[in-house]
Amino acid sequence: MDRKKYEIEINSAKSLEQLNELEIKYLGRNGEINKLLSTIKDIPDEEKREYGQKVNLLKTEIKKYIEIKKLIVSKQKSEVFFDKTMPGKAYPKGSLHIVSLAIEEITKIFEKIGFIRVSYPEVDWEYGAFESLNMPSGHPARDDVETSFIDVPAHSTLGKMVLTPHTSNGQNREMKRVKVPPIRMINISKCYRPNWDPTHTPMFYQFEGLCVDKNITIANLKGTLDYFAEKYFGIGTKTRLRPHHFQFTEPSFEVDISCNNCQGTGIIGHPQGGQNQKGHPKGVRCKVCKSGWLELGGTGMVHPNVLKEGGISSAEFSGWAFGFGIERVIMMKYGLDDIRNYYSGDIRFLEQF
Repeated sequence: MDRKKYEIEINSAKSLEQLNELEIKYLGRNGEINKLLSTIKDIPDEEKREYGQKVNLLKTEIKKYIEIKKLIVSKQKSEVFFDKTMPGKAYPKGSLHIVSLAIEEITKIFEKIGFIRVSYPEVDWEYGAFESLNMPSGHPARDDVETSFIDVPAHSTLGKMVLTPHTSNGQNREMKRVKVPPIRMINISKCYRPNWDPTHTPMFYQFEGLCVDKNITIANLKGTLDYFAEKYFGIGTKTRLRPHHFQFTEPSFEVDISCNNCQGTGIIGHPQGGQNQKGHPKGVRCKVCKSGWLELGGTGMVHPNVLKEGGISSAEFSGWAFGFGIERVIMMKYGLDDIRNYYSGDIRFLEQF
């Protein structure tokens, strides 16, 4: 093959399309190089080696020559047609899921007061989910209408295997990991309960707080809850504790936060009539809370039996714990009314966050 011929042809090409055609002409399956290689059978045996080397060298030269010319043509085209003053193309971009955003925010809030984020199994034995938390074998929460059991053989001492119904299974594990307090734990994980309605899904996220040390009191618990409420829901948000019963805390409480929509009054505006600053009729009962308070979740002082099971002396140490649903705190923060929207995959909903 005449080298000058291919050099002239390639050098004369003015576009990438022409260069692609020349690449097929010389290097394609039916191109000039393969035609030369197909004639090697007619070459005397003593000359075949040298002939093959020359053809391969020619192939390499043509390939490199075309690549260089393509770079030159591409550069020339960009210099001619590229206008750097034109706005760039706007491509759609994704974002973190609303639950992921909440997990990051909650983690940072508690990190600032010395809590360490930990992670414990979402699949556990009955011991971790119940016995270690002072919940005996006959407790109603251990019924299969409340807990999802896994169809595998039971452990001889730890019981059946379950999908964790709460993040509280991390309490016993964290106590045994640390051994000697202080403990400041925040555990965020998936939980599973067979419920499905506007405020419940079979899988949901929960965050568990655990604090154990000497002289820990309800005052420390209340202060922590007030701190979290103001940081997450906004300045001025208050909390209150209502007596309740949980098997793994004593005393136990339900936690409420003040409604930001009515500033905790339960009434939008003033009973005398007219309108308030937001344009709501004065004296109308708040549709968000109806009473001035919204239920957040459960909390209490860690039961002495739970401390004992974790290897910690209840005579020397005390502590508190809480468990709140992440989807619920998101609903309360943004005024959402159906937890199932989080997992529907509806992009119209997810793009709002």
